[in-house]
Amino acid sequence: MTKPTTLASQNDVTHPSVLAPTCLLVLLFFVYAGDAAPMINEAHYLVKAKNFWQPDWCQYDLFASSGKAHATYYVALGWLTKFVSLETTAWVGRLIGWCLVATGLARLCRALFRNRWASIVVAIVWMAGVEYGNLAGEWVIGGTEAKVPAYGFVLMGLAELVHRRWNRVWVYLGAASAFHVLTGGWSVVAAMLAWCLTERNRDDRYPFWTTGLFVGGGLSLFGLVPAIALSMGVTDAESIAAAKIYSYFRIRHHLLPADFDGWWYVRHGITLVISSAGIAIFLRQSRKLQRLYAFALGAVLIAGGGLVVGSLPAAMPDLAAKLLRFYWFRLSDAIVPLILGVLVMQAIIDQRTWLRSTGFGLFLIAMGLVGFSVHDRTRIPVPPSTDNRTLGWDADASAETQASTFTDWLKVCYWAKQSTPASEVFLTPRHQQTFKWYAERAEVVNWKDVPQDAKSLFEWDRRFADVFPTRLGTIRVTIGYRALRDYRDRYGVRFMIVDRRVVGEDLPLVRVYPLQSEDNPTYAVYELPR
Repeated sequence: MTKPTTLASQNDVTHPSVLAPTCLLVLLFFVYAGDAAPMINEAHYLVKAKNFWQPDWCQYDLFASSGKAHATYYVALGWLTKFVSLETTAWVGRLIGWCLVATGLARLCRALFRNRWASIVVAIVWMAGVEYGNLAGEWVIGGTEAKVPAYGFVLMGLAELVHRRWNRVWVYLGAASAFHVLTGGWSVVAAMLAWCLTERNRDDRYPFWTTGLFVGGGLSLFGLVPAIALSMGVTDAESIAAAKIYSYFRIRHHLLPADFDGWWYVRHGITLVISSAGIAIFLRQSRKLQRLYAFALGAVLIAGGGLVVGSLPAAMPDLAAKLLRFYWFRLSDAIVPLILGVLVMQAIIDQRTWLRSTGFGLFLIAMGLVGFSVHDRTRIPVPPSTDNRTLGWDADASAETQASTFTDWLKVCYWAKQSTPASEVFLTPRHQQTFKWYAERAEVVNWKDVPQDAKSLFEWDRRFADVFPTRLGTIRVTIGYRALRDYRDRYGVRFMIVDRRVVGEDLPLVRVYPLQSEDNPTYAVYELPR
């Protein structure tokens, strides 16, 4: 007699019901986010990872050499930078992250639906919901960074949560916390609420204090300890000042509710209302779904706490600055669209005609949004981190203009890499974030590359105000001769790269590149006065 297939084996990653959808999900993620490297945050994360393994690489760069918050991610992926290029490392990191997310999503959908391809439907709605329904700018499927594998482990934890395998839940969420302490940490809080709502009043209640909880807690220390270390060695006043720089200046677009665009609230509200309506319809159909909804409720309540904290700056600015650093909206931005995807799939397989029609309608809308995103990303033939819209400069420039400018940027970066010693430090244009990626040389300061440890954050703020004073706007136009001489003494910088579209054709300094202006119409390198 044939041995029946167990639920555990059905959720095993090598089982055909999981393996085939997982492979298709990875292909879907590639189509959606397979842009040329580096993507938005890859130059930020992988530069740090390379310096983690090779401390002499860009050792004089303030950001690269500053405290390492995501040590587990750097340990797991950064070693590749010793043997292959940053671009190759990015692609390896993407594939690992996408495989983890795809595996987690396939296992979760296998636990909820009999249809083996349900995860494809859920993924499309999820991606559309995250991109077009987020409140604070969160994303999940994209380039490689620490939160991507963390979300993969969160999804695996959710697959166990719906089956009440709480020991495994805590272990997976602990692994998520090891990679990204906030993504995993907030997931633990949401899972604790889910346990309280679904287990506390049951006669066969699953215990809360289990071996898995302590194992997961131990794993989370790999992410928690490096994060805590970033705030050590400073006074409380310095800690508050650093938090203000981070929450009220540099990352306010992700952290401060008052800085969110009004449309963000509308779109997230629409996503939340549709999801809430779906939950009300399907709430009593499945205990598994009820546990997943309870987790989502935890994510939404955490975001609600963020809105409360966001109302405090006027009355308690110091406390609010410290609390806002915890990215209160991150989990809700990712989980509410995931629940929407699950609900759409639930509607599609429902027996009621009006629900099936509604589900298919929402799915088609999601497909349209994802298709539009893919088309929009391929419109500009440059990596996303060098796209003019990302950099806030001449956003309406044509594809041909941006491609030509990008070619000139590569030329000046390669000149810096080939013509200067590895220890060189450069002044670079305000509207760029990939100089270290291409040139492999240090910078005095960079808007994108903000350190996370308090002492380095103070220095970053001081340098940024010094090199890019507010009175000159977001694009520096003039640089005083005396200031340049001081920069050379203060920062050990010899060369300045300028955007000739901003400063003009010539400056009263020694130009070392290009020797012929037509060789690079966009960028030039000048030696600073002694």
